[in-house]
Amino acid sequence: MAKVEIYTGMMCGFCSAAKRLLKEKGVDFEETDVSFSSAKKQEMVSRAGGKTSVPQIFIDDEHVGGCDDLYALESAGQLDSKLGLA
Repeated sequence: MAKVEIYTGMMCGFCSAAKRLLKEKGVDFEETDVSFSSAKKQEMVSRAGGKTSVPQIFIDDEHVGGCDDLYALESAGQLDSKLGLA
């Protein structure tokens, strides 16, 4: 199974939706809350090519994007293979 990392923030509906989709698929993920850590936020921005919004999602160190991007992969039938489920 793929390594999944998700950078999140407090009270973020998009973060909750992304985590819910991953949980529904039975995927374990490493969550990093950047709400109170400027170092973690800077790490996220650096890895995500300058993107500052949460969530930012990585699958096997590949930047997937945010919640909408994750759901777009699901709609296109590509998420399972990226996650190593197919």
